[in-house]
Amino acid sequence: MSRIGKSPICIPANVKVSIDGSRVAVEGPLGKNEKTFDDSVTIKHVGSEICVLCKDENDKHSCMMHGTVRSIVNSMVTGVVSGYSKNLEISGVGFKATAKGQNILDLSLGYSHEILYAIPNGIKLEIDQSGTKVAVKGVDKKLVGQVAADIKRFYPVEPYKGKGVRIVGEFVRRKEGKKTA
Repeated sequence: MSRIGKSPICIPANVKVSIDGSRVAVEGPLGKNEKTFDDSVTIKHVGSEICVLCKDENDKHSCMMHGTVRSIVNSMVTGVVSGYSKNLEISGVGFKATAKGQNILDLSLGYSHEILYAIPNGIKLEIDQSGTKVAVKGVDKKLVGQVAADIKRFYPVEPYKGKGVRIVGEFVRRKEGKKTA
């Protein structure tokens, strides 16, 4: 059995949790988040805690999902209370990001055309004045990470000059350029 799965999840006072079979809905001050899990684990709401239990301790799949489901439910509770964010940094001459309306991100990344990215529901982007720093914020940890990865995928950091889109804190190994004879 999972050590992580055994520990209960404490629910803050300003968070409402509803469990309907394998569907968990969490609502807090920053928003609402809901997910449906498979039937290999049992999720119970006991007082001000959520407990995740294995249905069958001899079933390998049930034991694997025990800690995973507990971790996902814990991140749902954390997301509606404090939220998640990823910071992106755009470096390169003329590289920048601007917002077009509420749900379109316009990226100028050195291509012959501008890249338009549709921002999914539940995600907020904060762009600084210079357009080189973008903060991706939301209540769903997976969605925040996916949006940051999608934006980064348009122009990953190249190792010679270091230009492109990077997640703040990410290490990119630099390479030495060609040497003249």
